[in-house]
Amino acid sequence: MRSKFFIGIKYLRQLGFRPLALYALYKFGLLTGHYKRVTPATPNHVNLNFYSLFTLPLRDQLSQTLGEDGRADLLKEADEIVNGNFRMFGADPVEIKLTGDWPLAHWTDFETGKIDLRPLTFDIKYIWEPARFGWAFALGRAYHLTQDERYTEAFWKYFESFTKANPANLGPHWMNGQEVAIRLMSLVWAAHVFESAPATSVERRGLLIQNIYAHASRIPSTLVYARSQNNNHLVTEAAAIYTAGLFFKNSTWRKLGWKWLNWAFQNQIGGYGEYIQHSTNYHRVMLQTALWINFIKQDAFSSKTSQAIGRSAHWIFSLLDNASGLTPNLGANDGALIFALSSAAFEDYRPTVQAAARAFLRTSLPSGAWDEMSLWFGLKAADRVADSSAYLTENLRGKNSWAYLRASHFKSRLSHIDQLNLDLWWRGLNITQDAGTYLYNATPPWDNPLVTTRVHNTVTVDGRDQMTRAGRFLVLDWADAHSKNLIETDENVLGRVRAYHRGFHGIKHERTVTVHQDERWIIEDKLTSVHRTPHTYRLHWLLPDYEWKLEEHESGIRLQLNSPHGWLILSSFIPHPSSFSASLVRAGELIHGQRDVQPYEGWVSRTYGQKSPALSLAFEITSEFNVTFTSEFTFPP
Repeated sequence: MRSKFFIGIKYLRQLGFRPLALYALYKFGLLTGHYKRVTPATPNHVNLNFYSLFTLPLRDQLSQTLGEDGRADLLKEADEIVNGNFRMFGADPVEIKLTGDWPLAHWTDFETGKIDLRPLTFDIKYIWEPARFGWAFALGRAYHLTQDERYTEAFWKYFESFTKANPANLGPHWMNGQEVAIRLMSLVWAAHVFESAPATSVERRGLLIQNIYAHASRIPSTLVYARSQNNNHLVTEAAAIYTAGLFFKNSTWRKLGWKWLNWAFQNQIGGYGEYIQHSTNYHRVMLQTALWINFIKQDAFSSKTSQAIGRSAHWIFSLLDNASGLTPNLGANDGALIFALSSAAFEDYRPTVQAAARAFLRTSLPSGAWDEMSLWFGLKAADRVADSSAYLTENLRGKNSWAYLRASHFKSRLSHIDQLNLDLWWRGLNITQDAGTYLYNATPPWDNPLVTTRVHNTVTVDGRDQMTRAGRFLVLDWADAHSKNLIETDENVLGRVRAYHRGFHGIKHERTVTVHQDERWIIEDKLTSVHRTPHTYRLHWLLPDYEWKLEEHESGIRLQLNSPHGWLILSSFIPHPSSFSASLVRAGELIHGQRDVQPYEGWVSRTYGQKSPALSLAFEITSEFNVTFTSEFTFPP
């Protein structure tokens, strides 16, 4: 009880009174039955007119943009959906399940726990994901390209099945405003694409429009919850309300959605463009929402909103790996891809970066199949073509390599405890990797363990995190990091950055990263303690699952990795010979040295619910003195 009290005090001090008050108001609405009254199980049917918000791209232009390979990829995915399967979280196809064995009760009964879904699933995301209707984008794109009615019939079959099994405000698919919002935007898009299809009868069209209206009616009543979270919930819910306001010419919804959209963009995007949730995946969710609104809007963004969105486009552009289309797997990654308007892989960020660059930066990536999203959002190629190296950021860049050093200030709940994590890329390969998320809600040890400092490419002290993990999704005692680029006169040095934090109380961790002309990267980690007390310092690198050779010598180790581009070398050492231990773990199993292995070590997850083996290298020393680790990455010519 005492522990919960102190956690509450810390929470209040760091997040402020407002989000707690808003959350308490939401809980009060549940407790009193208010939400059950204002979102009835049998909403009134009204005579509805709806209005077109956008035009479809020219079919020839779509075909040209896709090319033969893109066309084949799209039709393969659409055919999978026709046959009853979709690619959940961008992974291998699984059955589309839009119905379940839960009772047909009001959504508040699920939200308050009166009805427990745990017998049906360990993670609610597996119930919610197919009902976001993300697969409808593949069907709609395939139908527009080919005019094949199989894709239209498949959409209507699944829509009618969902509607029959999940009436408005009944069941778990209505319990979360964001899920309702994402589904609403998918359905509005589908209403446009399938509008003129022969299979779209008057009855079907009417059912869809009534359903969209029921979705729109559900969201405003619990917007207070989205405001308490102040994250992607608010962005997507405000966007859905605004979309419905335009679709039905409802001025109340239009004004409400526009108000909170502008507020969210201005308050959730930082001065350097990073999104408030410190996650590349959530950053993409926000930016795709901004692209959708930019496409359909009938109001002008304020200058502050435009500047904020522009900064966010700049930030994600600077983190794009030009060779692969990937970005660092920073922060929480829940597998969200809410506007799947491209056949690119889930982890390929080029469709979103290309569209955002054209919409908000007046520039373009080189053209490719990833241009399809831009086409659907009505965005033409810009005169200026650039890659991520053209953007001035604090990222260091070599001739064929680059790195992102994590050094952040926190204004809201962070995703991962990852200060001074280093993401190193070389010729399209992610050499030092961020482990990602894998699962939020599984049983231990997979109850969101990849949040911890231990699995990131940084240093831990005495087995502690840099900050306090107070719950599965709650981190307190935020430790800000400070960084600066150093000016160098050595012509052999391309760039150098230094950053530090004091998250380990009484100990300062300072990391200096240097890239040389010959493609060598040197990382120096200094651990300085205020008191002369023994501490255990652990340097960790999460590396690709390549063939390896490890040699230990008096003052360090030499690890060779056989990458697709040849053998690369990682050397880690300390200046003076001392007692140290080195260990290597793969997929939760010790393969070299001695170490207490956690089952979640030696894994990487590029999307939700999927994990792949990786090499977890730990270099550890116990000392009462200050310690310096030096690591050197050497790449073949």
